[in-house]
Amino acid sequence: MVLVETKLEPPHLQRNEAEFRRIQEIAAGPDDGPVLMLNMNRYVPQAGFPDGKLYQEYITGLGPFLLGAGGQLMCRMPVLGQPVGEQKIDELVFAWYPKHAAFRDLYLAPGAEENFRLKGLCVEYAVIHRCPGDCFPVYPHPKLS
Repeated sequence: MVLVETKLEPPHLQRNEAEFRRIQEIAAGPDDGPVLMLNMNRYVPQAGFPDGKLYQEYITGLGPFLLGAGGQLMCRMPVLGQPVGEQKIDELVFAWYPKHAAFRDLYLAPGAEENFRLKGLCVEYAVIHRCPGDCFPVYPHPKLS
């Protein structure tokens, strides 16, 4: 996998080039629409998830940052265990954006430098899945029913 080098995130949190190119294509086109980003995060021990000072500084600033970027923090959920597979994750974070362009432009949003600095200090490992943002995530997606 080739990663996109971004100036605000550390190397271990860079974006997948092919997927980011797809997001840019969607954002530049007439069919850009809502998107839900499911973040699967594992935090460094120094962050002190869930009650540590560093983690709390990052997570309490995330909601206001996303609002300023045009998105919204929809839900955060601790992961209690993993019955299948070997991926250790501490928390799921659901972030909604009205358009792919809002996600693409996160680096330009007010507070981006501080948000990504804290993310880099807290997040050891992350996977972000791009999901439909035009339906509630618990209900079946209309195209999949």
